[in-house]
Amino acid sequence: MTVTLSSPEGMLPNAPYHHVAVGTGSRHVYIAGQVAHTDDGSPIPADLAGQVAQAMRNVARGLRGGGADFGDVVRLTVYVTDWRPAKIGDFMAGIAAVADEVGLPTPMPPATLIGVQALYEPEVLVEIEATAVVN
Repeated sequence: MTVTLSSPEGMLPNAPYHHVAVGTGSRHVYIAGQVAHTDDGSPIPADLAGQVAQAMRNVARGLRGGGADFGDVVRLTVYVTDWRPAKIGDFMAGIAAVADEVGLPTPMPPATLIGVQALYEPEVLVEIEATAVVN
């Protein structure tokens, strides 16, 4: 296994992600920020949960294209517009909706959620980047 995930004692307990990832592979895969656009050009979902789910599908597609999967991910960075703690339920609903489909481990790899004022298109509510390490 090229990635070992852990949450050392004393770090925030019961987080939906691991705090530490150690990658031992020699090939790194970087996935650019993915949003909820679809390959068929259909409109992106208007809700946060729907956008998170589709963005995660797009991250999974990018990982596969780089010869990786979520088991190889050492870091996720998530940008959410107008973030406030009350949005965590919708955010996590989007994650839960696709976790099995995309092979996202539970808890997730180390993740950072950053609130931003806006993203590059007004209807885009979330953008997700990933870094993976594979042999």
